[in-house]
Amino acid sequence: MKKITLVILTLLSVFTFQSRADEGMWLPLFVQRLNYVDMQKEGLHLTAEEIYSINHSSLKDAIIIFGGGCTGEIVSPNGLIFTNHHCGYSSIQSHSTVDHDYLSDGFWATRYEEELPTPGLRASFLVSIQDVTAAALAGVTNQMTEAERADKIKENSKKIESENTKGTQYEARTTPFFNGNEYYLFLYEVYKDVRLVGAPPTSIGKFGADTDNWMWPRHTGDFSVFRVYASKDNKPAEYAAGNVPMKSKQFLPVSIKEKKIGDFAMIMGYPGRTTRYATSTAIKFALEKNNPMVVKIRTKKLDILREDMAADASVRIKYAAKFAGSANYWKYYIGQSKGLKQLGVYDRKKELEDQFANWINTDKDRSAIYSEALPDISLAYETINKYEAAVRYNAEAIMQGCEIIAFSRNFNKLADVLAKPKPDQKIVQTLTKQVTEASGKYFKDYNMATDVKMLAAMLQLYYNDVPKEMQPAYLEKIHKKYKGDFAAYASEVFSKTNFSDTTKVKLFLSNPQSKSLQKDPAWILYKAFSANSSLIDSLVKPSNELLAKGNRLFMQGLREMQSDRTFYPDANFTMRLTYGQVLDYSPADAIDYNYVTTLDGVMAKEDPSNPEFVVADKLKQLYKAKDYGRYGENGKMVVGFLTNNDITGGNSGSPVLNGDGELIGLAFDGNWEAMSGNYAFEPKLQRTICVDIRYVLFVIDKYAGATNLINELDIRN
Repeated sequence: MKKITLVILTLLSVFTFQSRADEGMWLPLFVQRLNYVDMQKEGLHLTAEEIYSINHSSLKDAIIIFGGGCTGEIVSPNGLIFTNHHCGYSSIQSHSTVDHDYLSDGFWATRYEEELPTPGLRASFLVSIQDVTAAALAGVTNQMTEAERADKIKENSKKIESENTKGTQYEARTTPFFNGNEYYLFLYEVYKDVRLVGAPPTSIGKFGADTDNWMWPRHTGDFSVFRVYASKDNKPAEYAAGNVPMKSKQFLPVSIKEKKIGDFAMIMGYPGRTTRYATSTAIKFALEKNNPMVVKIRTKKLDILREDMAADASVRIKYAAKFAGSANYWKYYIGQSKGLKQLGVYDRKKELEDQFANWINTDKDRSAIYSEALPDISLAYETINKYEAAVRYNAEAIMQGCEIIAFSRNFNKLADVLAKPKPDQKIVQTLTKQVTEASGKYFKDYNMATDVKMLAAMLQLYYNDVPKEMQPAYLEKIHKKYKGDFAAYASEVFSKTNFSDTTKVKLFLSNPQSKSLQKDPAWILYKAFSANSSLIDSLVKPSNELLAKGNRLFMQGLREMQSDRTFYPDANFTMRLTYGQVLDYSPADAIDYNYVTTLDGVMAKEDPSNPEFVVADKLKQLYKAKDYGRYGENGKMVVGFLTNNDITGGNSGSPVLNGDGELIGLAFDGNWEAMSGNYAFEPKLQRTICVDIRYVLFVIDKYAGATNLINELDIRN
């Protein structure tokens, strides 16, 4: 979800409000220099060295990249991980069947032997952050084209990464900041054996589901539990039966103290992406192009999935994670558009750009450097807007909508080898094995009947909404041959393709032939859209390069114009720190929201006829008996709470910490009224929705009876 880097005041402070400490996603590397004094004033009791150190264990060593898009934290000496339920959802789903429905029933391991290996799941620990701007930009000149500049930086980055990982087990990433004006090297130690330990049923972990998503008041127990395993010498290792729980370098103690308004709250995690320094042109693009298209396409996709999932339990399990992933940002884009309009973000951006233009015009030297920045951005968007329907519909409707088309991509390398006059059979065997493995994973969570419907619907959407001159010619052939009946075409594709079920795929791979592949209707369809997409990308590429140049110079100029202020960089899925307070809010006239929710609210929302609001019998029994153990507060069970921390997607699962560095909750959402937050921070409205750690412990202990996990934790009163 959100926070970042290397300087303070945001560009939005020039608008209608003063920047404040709770805005910003800061690099922990610079805490001592930039944030520490303010954090102490707000209630931090740790030293900067206790937050980030490369010489000693520190908080950073307990914070992980969980999988590929979330955050997690180590909470025991034995590698135990807490993260969000929605972050662990696909892993929980991967272990679920109709007979062992861990999504509906939950899962709890009481011994190490019961913990479930989850192939492909990784835990990445940050080792260090290093400023490599000079090395990354070595040899880069103002005379270079943007493409030449990018190639040189890529070459430099590979060299930097190689030099810093040689002789180690680390992975390295050189990452741009401030739109390519600065570069930092991040070293990671990546553990590849991560196992499922515990998960509440969806009636707790996803309580409220799509209806309550992004909303407050919230009553979701959004957590799951995993564990990092290592070799016997505590090093990263691929899964092996002989691996053992990792011995943690650092883990977070857990606080069950009562929280009050104004209490210090800090979040460390991996916010995915913000564009706080985007221009008004980018806001207009989001409102008029990108967001409406994504919402329209996903609405249709979700309708199809929802119908088939409701009709068949096995389909529900297979598509649970796919549905959740699509639905999450479907609603997000709806809220973002609403927020951008209501909060006047376009006008505020325009006001800043006018100030920037006036600043440029007062100095010839500035004009020589920056005068084309904003015009270049506007010019770039003219072309990007023109082709956006083709780009967005290809991504959302075709490649992320029609599974059989996406699956066809697995055969690309094999097709190239088979097309040669004398295919190398060793290579063919290797590629065949790879495709076979990919097929097994693919068909595990696949329902052909659903994909037939999806193919027909997505092709129809694409045909109707993408300008004809930007469509693959093959689509018009289909339309004419089948007289516009894409359902009939889809049925025929699935009746003739080698890719529709595991038996056909195995038969094809037993003796793969180029001739058979080239005649396959699914392959032909994939190649048609792939070629068209490449063509569109080539037409848009010069404009994307012009946009990159304009954004880089605009960012450089902004920092020069506001030289007396410290900027924080946009989120880019690198470790960030954000700090603020536990806080309530008032989103509108006569509406005041409390900063906590309780189990009372869960019971008030119960609706047995609605799967989003089912309450488990045992939870009702515990509630009726007020059996909250040491986790209750004045006869209540707190479920969620609010802070004004600055977060965004990727921060899901991040630890919410008090001034002593103790875990008080897990961040899992932003609030509906501030969905414009990726473009503009709204201090009066922006809130982080957190599941209270006491509710997490209550569910583990009193609901699940997994006292083995409770005994691992350092719980502080």
